[in-house]
Amino acid sequence: MLTWELICALLRHLFVAFLAVLVFFFCYIKAVHMRYDHIPGAPRPSFLFGHLPIMWKMLKNQELYFDVFVQWAEKYGPIVRVNAFHKIALLIFSPEGIKEFLMSPQYPKDPIVYGSLYYICGERFLGNGLTATLDYEHWHKQRRIMDPAFSRTYLMGLLGIFNDKAEELMKELAKKADGKTEVNVMSLLEKVTLDIIAKAAFGMDLNTLQDDQAPFPRAVAMVMIGMSNKRMPLFEYLPWNRKQVKEIRESVRLLRRTGRECFERRRKLIQNGEDPPQDILTQILKNSAQAGDCDEENMLDNFVNFFVAGRETSANQMSFAVMELGRHPEIVAKLQAEVDEVLGAREDVAYEDLGKLKYLSQVLKETLRLYPPAAATLRRPKKDTIIEGINIPKNTTLIFSTYVMGRLEKFFKDPLVFNPDRFRKDQPRPYFSYFPFSLGPRNCIGQKFAKIEAKVVMAKFLQRFEFQLVQPQSFKVLDKGTLRPLDGVVCRLKPRHQSD
Repeated sequence: MLTWELICALLRHLFVAFLAVLVFFFCYIKAVHMRYDHIPGAPRPSFLFGHLPIMWKMLKNQELYFDVFVQWAEKYGPIVRVNAFHKIALLIFSPEGIKEFLMSPQYPKDPIVYGSLYYICGERFLGNGLTATLDYEHWHKQRRIMDPAFSRTYLMGLLGIFNDKAEELMKELAKKADGKTEVNVMSLLEKVTLDIIAKAAFGMDLNTLQDDQAPFPRAVAMVMIGMSNKRMPLFEYLPWNRKQVKEIRESVRLLRRTGRECFERRRKLIQNGEDPPQDILTQILKNSAQAGDCDEENMLDNFVNFFVAGRETSANQMSFAVMELGRHPEIVAKLQAEVDEVLGAREDVAYEDLGKLKYLSQVLKETLRLYPPAAATLRRPKKDTIIEGINIPKNTTLIFSTYVMGRLEKFFKDPLVFNPDRFRKDQPRPYFSYFPFSLGPRNCIGQKFAKIEAKVVMAKFLQRFEFQLVQPQSFKVLDKGTLRPLDGVVCRLKPRHQSD
């Protein structure tokens, strides 16, 4: 048996060993600091936690920590250091740096962030799809296969779907347009964007506007919750999260199982000599067969990717647009005049109408400047680099935020003023300071899809309804993996006179 003296001696040795490890870890953190202390940065509230306490406090208060980054950019310059334990990230607010790191394929995405999207709660999630893959050659091969399906000419053929689904939204809104009923516009926009991507990309009729508690729409919603919670340390291992983690896992399985069934049905249709729907899936299957690349798991990665990205970002952009327009009646009047001139009493938006809705384009671009749903992108260079005269060590996480760049006075005069005229054709174009769909070879493949979708839905909405925001509205921005209006954009609607 162990004597009490022996137990005490053992505890002393363990304590000494723990102190030694702790001292070594603190020395290691100090050594890391010394590699980066030549780079400007805000004072660290904690030697160990670095700048994390600032961000934790803001998250607790439902504040957006990107707003602190705006302050740091203005105070400390184009490259700002952020500390967290032994990790250092650099915020790059330099157009020169953005051009260098985003426009070239030689700088890979950050494996710590994007690699974590391979699985979610133990289930394969985005895997090796377009968003998460770190292998540039693998990404490039996928992109070549999928690019034709997202070309403007191909999307023209899908305009009927955009119109039909947007019309279903208008009918739902019309039921509530009595000037009294409070309508959560953002919730309805999330439903219609899911219906649009499902039908236009994969020929699926989800009818989420009628039933968002059906298994597939609910699974998409749960996966988004999982993505948001993934940022919380040890989320999936905490016992009180067990039920939610189980539901997230089942949701990912359902999405991938649905995708597999969807692919199989389409392949059988093609093999039987029947005419398949001319949607994005048909084009991808055809191009994959021609390229000799029919890796189904990889295709399922992108199936999930399209639903996650296609639903959230487009719905959030349009929600922010409605939020801002709700406090700018003069802009609404100008938009409605344009829509009336281009569309008249027609219900459907024709392809040639899209180019004529110039002021609506400006409004949507200005919305993305102030409220980009995807606020930042990351890179991790494999070699030392010098930007703005500052040496950036290799293997450093670099953060590029279009949200921050869009709110800096040096790039946009009166940056907090919502002014669509910034994007008139006769105005100078922002130089590597506006990139809501990222930049360079790894920009968003769905940006043309998103732009057409937003124009069709917003044009119909402005054509049919007058609206007022229900007060109070905080106009705060919430980060749930993508940026969204905190209050959900609640409105009261009335039919416009010409639609009575």
